[in-house]
Amino acid sequence: MADRTRGAGSGVTPQGDVKPAASSGRSSRGDRGGDRPSGPRSAADMRSYAMDRLIESRLTPNKISMTGLVLNVAAAVLVTQEEWVLAGVAFIVGSIMDTLDGRFARSSGKGTPFGAFLDSTLDRVEEGIVLAAIGYTFAKHSGNEVAVAATVTVVLFSLMVSYTRARAEALGVECKVGLATRPVRVVILSIGLVFAKGAGLGNFELLKPAIYAMAALTIFTTFQRIWHVRKELIAAA
Repeated sequence: MADRTRGAGSGVTPQGDVKPAASSGRSSRGDRGGDRPSGPRSAADMRSYAMDRLIESRLTPNKISMTGLVLNVAAAVLVTQEEWVLAGVAFIVGSIMDTLDGRFARSSGKGTPFGAFLDSTLDRVEEGIVLAAIGYTFAKHSGNEVAVAATVTVVLFSLMVSYTRARAEALGVECKVGLATRPVRVVILSIGLVFAKGAGLGNFELLKPAIYAMAALTIFTTFQRIWHVRKELIAAA
């Protein structure tokens, strides 16, 4: 009973997280009345207001993660049909969901250890699904043997980029170094999809160059992280 009384008075959420006190420049989350500013809000105010509404909703980080998975599966299907622009849009929006779920978990207090595990796992699955679809599409047309091999290389070393960080952190070494982090890979692949041959956005063929660039960068980043961990462990010995 004492805990309930304290939660009601101090702004403790049902998840046990303490709400920040409302500042003088904005209304509290529970205030839906006329205390909102009458003039236009700043971009920061709008982002804060949107996040407040999301936090109060029934939306959970896991639901955002699953939405990202569905969109990436849709992107993979569209790739096999060579609907490049639609595939690119689905991949971009799905990747944004992957970024949003972690931030939403931290801001809302709705995150769980399993949710963090699920987020990381689905990130790897989603990237692999889209790359597998690209490799399949390359394989349908003759003369793309090098592109297929490069796509397989990207799948392998994208996983290695993530694995080296996870293994390093298990050893107590922070390992965020490297060029081909996931956001960088998402940007490169998005450009490749939207400007693939036959996409209709000009006379471009950027999908193969994007895959070749990702192959080179993921290989480099893997060995960059191995070298970083070696130096850190030697220094700590």
